Amino acid sequence: MLPDSPLDAAYWQQRYVSGQTAWDTGRITPPLQEYFAQLGPPDARRILIPGAGRAYEAEYLHAAGWQTIIVADVAPEPLQNLQQRVPGFPAEHLLLIDFFALEPMPPFDLIVEQTFFCALDPALRPAYARQCAHLLRPGGTLMGLLFDTEFSKPGPPFGGSREEYRAYFAPYFEFVHFDTATNSLPPRRGRELFICLRRKEMN
Repeated sequence: MLPDSPLDAAYWQQRYVSGQTAWDTGRITPPLQEYFAQLGPPDARRILIPGAGRAYEAEYLHAAGWQTIIVADVAPEPLQNLQQRVPGFPAEHLLLIDFFALEPMPPFDLIVEQTFFCALDPALRPAYARQCAHLLRPGGTLMGLLFDTEFSKPGPPFGGSREEYRAYFAPYFEFVHFDTATNSLPPRRGRELFICLRRKEMN
């Protein structure tokens, strides 16, 4: 059973409605754009962006021709925002759902992490790693950015260290890349960890 958290759907909806969205960069960030650019031509891979917010990553991938991009968030405002910005994005791929309630039917090939992990109550971090593994096919990829820093103000966002994160993911993933991002946005430079993890074969 997951621990209760005050950071629920109502909390996040209020943050969006009141404009308290300092994490929103207004565009895809360079590390993710560079990663997507080397994926090759669009194909049938299933891509999940959980806790996606306004999902600039989904907008970018959709424009590039990727067809199966699933966007999930607990707050309706960011999903509506994406639908307004990108009218051609399939409505059935916009899920108003708790990430921990998602099921791999079928499993995903790629999960994109962008400011979702740092928005979760830290008590949920072990469950996040476990759920990512549950949703991915064996050999599937979890990639994205984690804050490799502590914040002076109470979260969210919640900071942490690569040593802490490694302990969460090691039971389920092989570490392909796990190091400081070299092309972060200036305010985040030196404070982001770029991760690319491959789901282990598990019995």
